Amino acid sequence: MSKSDIVINGKHFTHDQIISNSFDTSTAFERSTLSFCHDWLTGKKHFKLQTSGSTGTPKEIIFTRDQMIASASMTQAALGLKEGDTALVCLDTKYIAGQMMLVRSFVVRMNIIATEPTSNPFTSIDTNQKIDFTALVPYQLQNIVSTNPEYLNKVRVAIIGGAPVDSSLKNKLKGLRCEVYATYGMTETLSHIGLMRLNNSNSDDYYTTLPGVVIEKDRRGCLLIETRFLSESVITNDLVEIKEPNQFKWLGRWDNIINSGGVKVIPEKIEKQLEEIFRVCDIHSRFFIAGFPDVNLGQKVGLVIESSPFEEEALLQLQSKMKAELSRYEVPREVMFIKSFEETETGKINRSKTIHLFPA
Repeated sequence: MSKSDIVINGKHFTHDQIISNSFDTSTAFERSTLSFCHDWLTGKKHFKLQTSGSTGTPKEIIFTRDQMIASASMTQAALGLKEGDTALVCLDTKYIAGQMMLVRSFVVRMNIIATEPTSNPFTSIDTNQKIDFTALVPYQLQNIVSTNPEYLNKVRVAIIGGAPVDSSLKNKLKGLRCEVYATYGMTETLSHIGLMRLNNSNSDDYYTTLPGVVIEKDRRGCLLIETRFLSESVITNDLVEIKEPNQFKWLGRWDNIINSGGVKVIPEKIEKQLEEIFRVCDIHSRFFIAGFPDVNLGQKVGLVIESSPFEEEALLQLQSKMKAELSRYEVPREVMFIKSFEETETGKINRSKTIHLFPA
């Protein structure tokens, strides 16, 4: 493949074609990808990005070209990306995750292969194609590992974002040659500012910040982020534990905390324990923990499961296991079922909208 070519859905587009808009497209993904590439290659200075809306109302943020280059350069330094590498872009290029994959490719001068963001993007490319760098969401990673794990061994580095990687999926990554990293970041930080290796012997729950990132906690215990390319600190609602100046563990969301009878409960901590409980009970449904109004406690811990109601025996087994494994304050006082969760445009569970589907 020529370095002046970008391959999208198997079609070759030269830089000259993209700059002059001399191309035909047949899918929304091709249009959004080529539109961004055109803007970048013609020197556009400002880019408007939209937040996902998973923790609030979606909003638009404007970043400069130089800020995006600085972010891409930090990733290049952290992962050892180099000119001539091949990047697989298989996330929606309407949003920051896909767009920053394109920016990194242009900044580092990597070859670009882009394909529709399906559950297994590798089925759309040559099985002999070596990939040096790609970004996936956990749903894609789960599908690839379950059906074609050999595809990942053709990849040198894969970064995973958009949602946490659960312990079950993490265990399936052991033995893969590909370096797999979970990412921490958001639109406000121009994609990730921290990486966590998922499949080596020293794997733990701590993210290591990219070069040039400074972190601290505010009075709530939430993460504050400073980088050389952002004009001001990013104040997050993410509760963290800082181990070293460049290492932190994500504990949960401050705005998700449940105050049950004066005891503060972190839903994400319970969810992590429930992953193993669900595995033991052979439950494969998505779920989350949330606070619901309670006359006596103010809020009660509720477990919301994306499923039709369980049979009585299965429900009793789950409740028994939760009582045995969780503290008295963490045991859900109610288990609720719903056919399907509300989601953001980027496929994340929208907790607040899902909760509002239940009667008050």
